[in-house]
Amino acid sequence: QVQLVESGGGLVQAGGSLRLSCVASGNIFSISGMRWYRQAPGKSRELVAAVTSTGSTIYADSVKGRFTISRDNAKNTVDLQMNNLKPEDTAVYICNADISNAGINWWNYWGQGTQVTVSS
Repeated sequence: QVQLVESGGGLVQAGGSLRLSCVASGNIFSISGMRWYRQAPGKSRELVAAVTSTGSTIYADSVKGRFTISRDNAKNTVDLQMNNLKPEDTAVYICNADISNAGINWWNYWGQGTQVTVSS
């Protein structure tokens, strides 16, 4: 069984910073792509940032220059550093990863999410 557990959410004023962390645990042989999504009330889930196993990254246009995704392959973690936060960043942030337990088959896993609230 594999679990993704997020931490680091909270309430922050506009212009502030937060750092989210996600750790994968369980029967893990290898992790490929790791991602952060977010979902605001009444809106569909959107990809915020993604990082490959070799460190290549992509970002949503709305967060470029403000958010940085990083991962530690030895610790099975992915972080999201969020700077200059805006009220429109308010959402539940959810970790996602492609994980293999034996190097043959791959499954996509989701965390439970962590709430980020940015006040104006």
